[in-house]
This record gives sequence, C-alpha cells and structure tokens, in this order.
Amino acid sequence: MVPLEVENVTFAYDGRAVLRNVSLRLTAGEVLGLIGPNGAGKSTLIRLAAGFLRPGEGTVRLFGRPPAEWPTRELARQVALVPQGAYIPPTFTVWETVMLGRNPYLGFLGIPREADRAAARRALEWVGMADLSERRVGELSGGERQRVLLARALAQEPRCLLLDEPTTHLDIHHQVAVLSLIRRMAVEHGIAVLVVLHDLNLAATFSDRLALLVDGSLIALGDPKDVLRRERLTAIYGNAVAVFPRPDNGGRPAILPRMA
Repeated sequence: MVPLEVENVTFAYDGRAVLRNVSLRLTAGEVLGLIGPNGAGKSTLIRLAAGFLRPGEGTVRLFGRPPAEWPTRELARQVALVPQGAYIPPTFTVWETVMLGRNPYLGFLGIPREADRAAARRALEWVGMADLSERRVGELSGGERQRVLLARALAQEPRCLLLDEPTTHLDIHHQVAVLSLIRRMAVEHGIAVLVVLHDLNLAATFSDRLALLVDGSLIALGDPKDVLRRERLTAIYGNAVAVFPRPDNGGRPAILPRMA
C-alpha cells in the first residue's frame, strides 16, 4: 500500500490559489524532499497530507484512504507530523512532551505501559536528548525544542513521517545529525518521509527524490541531479548559482551562489 498519494490537488485560501494541480506519490522507505521559494505552498501541502486541510479539488490518500476516513487514533498510529513553530507548554518536561506521542496507543485510563515508556526512551536517544529528559521545555533552546518535537513524532512509531522544516534553529552539526537519523529511520524501518527543506544542499544530500514547488505548481519531481539544474534554480530564486557534482557523495549536486 502506497503511504501517500496526492493526485491533481488544488487548494485555495479565501479564493487565492495556493496549490494548483499537484500530484506526487511517496513510497515506503523513501525520503522525498519538498523544496521551493517562500510562499510556494510547501507547508500547505504538508498540512493536506496530514489531513489538517482538505483539497478543493483532487484527492489525498494515506495508505489508500483519504485522511478523513481514518479514525483519529488509528491515523495517529500511521502518520506523525512535525509542523513549523509547534507550541509546547513551557512547564512540560521533555519526557512528558515525548510521551504525548504515545497517546494513540494508551488505553481508556491513559496509563502508559512499559512498551510506551520504551518507545519514548528510544526516541529521546535517537535525537540525543535522553540526558535532558527532566528539563522543562521552557528552559530549552530553539534547536533543542525542535529535537523534542521530532522525538515526540518518532515515539508515535509512524509508518509515514511529515516534517515541515525540521532543521530550523539547528546548527550544522545537529542539522546533519537529524537528517541522518531521518534517513536511517526510512531505510531501516521502512518509514516514508516527506520533508520540507529550505537548504538545497541538505535537500540534495539527504533526499532520495526532490519535489520542487513554485507558486503552488509542481515544477519538477525526481532525482536531485535532475531537479537541481543551474538554469532552473537561477530563474526561480533570482540569483545566479553554480551547480556541480560532489565526488564524495555519489555525484549528488552541490549548489553555491555566484557573486554579482
């Protein structure tokens, strides 16, 4: 069963088209990077994929069914979302926040089992936050809060992971660590990952395929080498760039701006 199918989706806010006839498929074990300029519709597409929005036209299916047809608890066992700027109560501890990811699995009384605690511990270890589990969220840096949000999503043990700029507020060390973890989860656990990234070099390095959105339309979809063309990027972003293959990374493209 295909984790995510988006077919001919159009969406508008107050009559203003944000997405136009967008189609893509996300397969198990794949990292699909969603790139494009600001205002291209990337976050809207993530919210449609998660079922928070419904398309005006076209269809979205998660594991063969529209999101609205899934019982809420069952959908949360299949799909986890890490949105931009998600609010976490500052008085919650890191542990309490990550345990929220286990809510879809809790019984009527809401009492965690050992399996739930083990899933939370694993998620914290994966993101390198196990030693801060008792820290209050309000005491964390922006990057640390971002990793807590990712841990909460991983604690859900989803089959599909939707990430909207998960490297925001992270330094280069933690950007690489988080994206390496996401790739490993995809490969080792067969998780399908759709991730919004602004950094084109990170997107090229860690994505199996790229989807390029511009003004709500899908301009290109495929291998990073085919999507990240010099002429295309220069026209879209309005800056001259150099694109060259990286010999240390299987020839994946690297992008550098050119001085005016």
